Amino acid sequence: MLLYWATAGLAAIAAMIQAWQWVAAQCFPLHRRSPVNPWYPPVTLLKPVRDADPHLAPCLESWLTQNYPGPVECLFAVHSPDDPACAVIRQVLAKHPGRDARLVLCPEQSGPNAKVAKLAHLESLAQHPILVISDADVLAPSDLLRQVVPPLQDSGVGLVNCFYRLANPTTPALRCEGVGINADFWSQVLQSRSLQEQTFALGAVMAVRKSDIAAIGGFRGLVHHLADDYQLGQRIHALGRRIVLCAVPVDCWAPPAGWATAWSHQLRWNRTIRVCQPLPYFFSILGNATLWSLIHLCGALEARQTLWPAVAGMVWRSSIGQLLYARMSAAPQRWIAPWWIWIKDLQAALLWAAAFLGNRIVWRGDRFSVGTDGRLNRVSGTPPA
Repeated sequence: MLLYWATAGLAAIAAMIQAWQWVAAQCFPLHRRSPVNPWYPPVTLLKPVRDADPHLAPCLESWLTQNYPGPVECLFAVHSPDDPACAVIRQVLAKHPGRDARLVLCPEQSGPNAKVAKLAHLESLAQHPILVISDADVLAPSDLLRQVVPPLQDSGVGLVNCFYRLANPTTPALRCEGVGINADFWSQVLQSRSLQEQTFALGAVMAVRKSDIAAIGGFRGLVHHLADDYQLGQRIHALGRRIVLCAVPVDCWAPPAGWATAWSHQLRWNRTIRVCQPLPYFFSILGNATLWSLIHLCGALEARQTLWPAVAGMVWRSSIGQLLYARMSAAPQRWIAPWWIWIKDLQAALLWAAAFLGNRIVWRGDRFSVGTDGRLNRVSGTPPA
């Protein structure tokens, strides 16, 4: 009976956490456009790129076709002229000859984070006072710059960032990852914001003043961190600036991935989050409603008690997950089958446990250990050029 009541309590806590996330999500004006703002300062887009896939060209082109009244400079950065992304970038630039856009080669890699090494190179080339940093796989709506730039008119705002959604969960592994991104991640961020002011950034799209980047020591100070967006948000917040969440999400297009690739990716981020936020990460397992409902089901079977509370807990979890997924996701795939939510939760429980079994990660074929300050230390692999 002790197991039954203990697991009943944990399942109830998880259900309440799920309800809290849903309420926090309902209170956020997701997808709502801000009113027209006449302040449109010159902007430089910094776009680090590596490798090419079928989605790269439309993702890059979405930034060259922004409906933004102010001047926009676009800098697309690659490490090597042999990178297949170079050909794609040149094709996209040729389609838009009137744009202030160019391909930049960044041969120097000043640290293990190749993306930030490119940003450090681009920082000195940027001509405009507002920088917008975007990942290569981001496809932006045509009015995104109109939404992310104007909040910086307030001198108290230091960084504007966006939620993102996985636009193409085409494999079973990506369907699970899609649940984590399109249902859980954004609602968990809003849950955290209901407790305290946001002190970290979401890296898909970030708008920031060039002067504030200089004030924190430039991008070069982030090249040894995997969670560069987290570190950037922390340092901008330490300047006394607020971090604002834009209500307009962007789409991220991922190449097809199997279970092994998805596991490696998720383990990398779980171990990094555990290092950056050890206490919140430890207690995050309390929100895994599928896990605790299944354990409660085992307790009910052992104690010969009714099974309906455990079943209700799993139905509750899948219902909340589907509602959140549908609100974030774009057509045509607005819903996801409940079993993908349950599978994702069980995988998340395994990842949570695996994150405590070490501090080593695999990133782009190289092995690193993550230090207590979030810095990457190379364990093996080819040293940076």
